[in-house]
Amino acid sequence: MSKPARPGAAPAAGTQPGLVVAGFGRHVLVETASGERVICHPRGKKNQALVGDRIRWLPTQDEGTIEKIETRSNLFYRQDEMRTKSFAANLDQVLILIAAEPEFSESQLTRALIAAEAERITPIIALNKSDLSEPFGRAWTKLAPYRAMGYRMLPLAVKPKFDAAENAAQTAELMELLRGKKTLMLGPSGAGKSSLTNLLIPQAKVLTAEISQALNSGKHTTTSTTLYWVDEARTTALIDSPGFQEFGLNHIQPMQLATLMPDLKAHAQNCKFYNCTHLHEPGCGVISEVNLAGGQGSISASRYRLYSELFAELSQERRY
Repeated sequence: MSKPARPGAAPAAGTQPGLVVAGFGRHVLVETASGERVICHPRGKKNQALVGDRIRWLPTQDEGTIEKIETRSNLFYRQDEMRTKSFAANLDQVLILIAAEPEFSESQLTRALIAAEAERITPIIALNKSDLSEPFGRAWTKLAPYRAMGYRMLPLAVKPKFDAAENAAQTAELMELLRGKKTLMLGPSGAGKSSLTNLLIPQAKVLTAEISQALNSGKHTTTSTTLYWVDEARTTALIDSPGFQEFGLNHIQPMQLATLMPDLKAHAQNCKFYNCTHLHEPGCGVISEVNLAGGQGSISASRYRLYSELFAELSQERRY
């Protein structure tokens, strides 16, 4: 399956600049330079524009047509053997929101981190429900390898049962990380994405209602990904995406995997063979680190197991 297009064709004369702030099927909502929002349609049958795209568009009565998608700095997406799901473009960072309860999937987390590394997008891991002390403690311990790798990690209590002051401090820390950046918020259903959006952007429900009203003609489907401005100056953006249960990495080559997992990458350079798969070869720096006595190595058993499973999965898919 091919990589999503990275457009850049020449625009028609008389076009205006715009930013895609919501996507729904073949159509997108575009914000103009003055802050107005207009529904735009692609020229062809298929819409290639994504939330976060800078475009050139032409007015057509009360709507518009997309004439050009500006070259993207990055594109965050997932891909399995059936389809490609693109989340957003031109991102500064990805906020991966997981919860202490129900227990999060380390496989899903790892896949999202690999996808971010592949596009050179900074990831932030936020663990929600810090007010649930026992499950949160277990989850925080489970995340120890990711802290050791240097990933930025935040505790959150979006709906705390107590200690509002602590929650305010956590929220302030998150806001500081978001400031001046375009951030995609990603996470499985039930992690608290909607609650966090409403906490950071009190007018989010109103904006969503306005979009629904604009689409009330029945010509468009429900919006799936939406960009919200956190500040009036429109310098800080939070992009809310639908929850997911699967995160395919079919766009990643098996031999590329270790370079996108910081704990493995640090030891892959010590391998005897340049084309080492880190699965069975003699003189493998990764295997040596995993096998250190007493589990004292910097590659945890769970992380190495995830690598092995992903390598097998991606190798299997390429046989067909």
